[in-house]
Amino acid sequence: MFLRAGRLTGLFALALLTLSLAGPFSASAAAPGNGEMNSMDIQEQPSRLAVLWTSGDREVALKVAFMYTHNAKLRGWFDEVTLIVWGPSSKLLSEDQELQESVKAMAEAGVEVVACQACADSYGVSEVLRGMGIDVKFMGMPLTEMLQSDWKVITF
Repeated sequence: MFLRAGRLTGLFALALLTLSLAGPFSASAAAPGNGEMNSMDIQEQPSRLAVLWTSGDREVALKVAFMYTHNAKLRGWFDEVTLIVWGPSSKLLSEDQELQESVKAMAEAGVEVVACQACADSYGVSEVLRGMGIDVKFMGMPLTEMLQSDWKVITF
């Protein structure tokens, strides 16, 4: 059955009239508790950044990964900042004094520094990294939890 244009227009006008008589509609008016919230209703979460440093390239470490990670903490861009040493970066870090000093400065600024044990073991550098004060542990599950939660994760 087909509606003629006049009949359809009449139904549309009736729908508009019904909505106008019902009053203005807003999402807050339809929400439980009349849509009003106070600061107690919202739990503020800390902002959290994980920097997954995988590159074995020294320049990437100094000019990109470390610069951003350190500044993210120093400047308060994130409340929590974690540097994850993963893969070839673990070998590079174990051999380079300047990178070691940069990582130490980040840790002193409040950046949590951790290294993947499976990666470090594969390069034979776990003990060197531990000697630097880095928490060397299996990172598969912790990284997965970060990715599945509210952490922002970037990779260099």
